Parts: sequence; structure tokens; C-alpha cells
Amino acid sequence: MNSRRQWDIFCKVIDNFGDIGVCWRLSADLAARGERVRLWVDDASALGWMAPAGAAGVEVLPWNQSVESTAVVALLAKQPGDVLIEAFGCDIPPEFLMHWVAQPALAPTARCWLNLEYLSAESYVERCHAMPSLVSHGPAAGWTKWFFYPGFTPQTGGLLREPGLIQRMADVQTEESHPSDDTSRLRVSLFCYEPPALAALLAEWSRHGLAGQPVELLVTAGRAAQAVKAVLSQWQADREKVDPERLKVTWLPWLSQTEFDHLLWQCDLNFVRGEDSVLRALWAGKPFVWSIYPQDDGAHLPKLEAFMQQLDAPDSLKAFHRAWNAEGEKLVAPSAADLANWRQHAQAAQTALLGQENMTSRLLQFVAKNR
Repeated sequence: MNSRRQWDIFCKVIDNFGDIGVCWRLSADLAARGERVRLWVDDASALGWMAPAGAAGVEVLPWNQSVESTAVVALLAKQPGDVLIEAFGCDIPPEFLMHWVAQPALAPTARCWLNLEYLSAESYVERCHAMPSLVSHGPAAGWTKWFFYPGFTPQTGGLLREPGLIQRMADVQTEESHPSDDTSRLRVSLFCYEPPALAALLAEWSRHGLAGQPVELLVTAGRAAQAVKAVLSQWQADREKVDPERLKVTWLPWLSQTEFDHLLWQCDLNFVRGEDSVLRALWAGKPFVWSIYPQDDGAHLPKLEAFMQQLDAPDSLKAFHRAWNAEGEKLVAPSAADLANWRQHAQAAQTALLGQENMTSRLLQFVAKNR
């Protein structure tokens, strides 16, 4: 497929890699469909382990405090930009905007400028998706910026899902063995922040396992590993011990996005966090628990409730999510029947969402219509 448009995607890495994770998946998906992408990022270091092989058609460029004007002029002269995306409300450098809007023979209607918003199942998403906003000041005054909201219904921007994902998952599940050779244990992946109920959950698994079976807990590098090590360190100080017959802890290295996907596909239960990984857990069709990004004002909790309502989660899964994400909620470990119900729900949610058009396809259609 020949290149059709040049995309400039701006990403500011705030913390925890979710922003760069989403932007990289979108960039790679666009490039795989024949588009050309320049990904401007203020800290690209995470791509070293997240996407070590890069992607054909994606050029990663540094975004410092300001984008040097001479560099912008040279880039836009060589390959004018057709689509501009500011991911998650980051502010595009005025130096870039000044040259982007000043490209010869361009008018505000000839190019498309979008603000790619955060994923949410809340009702405002359908109301606000695809809304235009006239820019009133700055170098792009008079241009229109569009708000593009990912979401779970046909009235939104959809969910990121590259073509062939489900078939690749089926192939891997058939051909690739799991990192653990112990098939008697339930395999659980842990990618989380510092959930309030982590210590209680680890204690439950160390005493009783999960749903009556021993557990191998596959702990991802970073905050999840630090959180688990903090619990185990406290247990050691209190002279408590992990029962290795019930709970086996395996420490994982930093995983690429491909390796992380494979991990989710091979586990019996996945604990995920943030925006990118919760979508990958949905596509995996396995039971999962979402550690939503915590906010000091508690704004994340209504967002979590809307998410569970949208997916019609079983009551036991809703209760577990609340305990996992909020202080003061009692965690009740799932029974074998609960886990089976969660599995059935995950497969049903996957099937329902696969019936909708993916986000990149909707984005391409939107750009074709509004540029």
C-alpha cells in the first residue's frame, strides 16, 4: 500500500508509559496501513524496551521544550504534514504550528488537526466525540481542531485494534508455550500501581491459592515489582512466609508490547493498569482486573464504574474492582465459580467489541471526511 498521508503525532510522557504506549500502537497501526507517521515525543527512552524493533513508516523525533524552527521548516518542506494529532491534550509547540499552518497553498480546510482524548466509558464521550473547536488565538487562529474520543460504542471513536490481532493471538496460543512449565498452577500476570488490596490478595493466595488452585504470579518490572517486593519485605520483617506450594512469584524483565501481549494471552487471569493494557486485556478474552489510574479527587472511581457498567461486569467482578482500586473496600477472593463467570464475561465482551469497527479505521474515515 502506498503512503497516503503524513501524520504528525505529538506525545508528552507524563508517567507510567501509558501515553507513549497508546501513541506507539496508533503510529505503528497507521504505518502498517500505508500512512507515514512522525511521532514527536519528549522522552522516547521507553521505546527502547517497548518497541525495540521500531516500525517501518514511523519516524520518532525528539520534542524538547520547543521544536527548533529550522528543523520544522526542513521537515515540512520535505514532507508536508496532512494530519496533526495532539495526544491527550498536550500543547503543540507554537514553533511547529506556525510553520505547519504556513505551508504553501494550504488552508484550514485542507488539513486535519485532532486532539486525541483519553479512553472512557462515561456518557460524555458520545456527546463530545467529533466536536469541532475553532482556534481563537496563536499561530493557528482561525483553524478548526477536532476532538476525537476513543470509546466502547459506535457513537465514539472506537478502540485501538490492529488488523489480524485475534488470528495472531490464536496462533501464539497454539504454538507458543507459557514461560512457566508448571501446568498445575493458575497463571496470573500482575501489571499494577500500588493497589490498596495487594497485601490482602497475596496473603490469600499464599494461604489458599486462587479458586482452590496454586498460583504462579508473573510480576512485571517497574511499579508492580516494587509494590510486591514491599509487601514481601514487610512479611519478612514480621516473620511471615510465603507458602511456595500455594504462591510462586516469578519476576519478569521489561517486556516489549509484543511480549506483553503474549503474556496476557497465556495467563488465566490478568491484572492490568492504565489505558493501553486494559484494551490488550479486553482483546485477550481472558478474565482481567483493571487498576485504573488513581486521582487525588477520586475522579477515577466514577470512570471505573462506567467502565464496568458498559461491559456489564458480573457483581463479583465489580466488587473485586472496587476493592482493588479504593481504600476501605473489603476484598473477596474469587471462587472457582466466580473465575469461570469472569472468563465467560471476558469472552462475551471481546466478541461484542470485535463486532465494532476499530479506532484506526474510524480515525482514517474521519480524517478523509474532515480535511
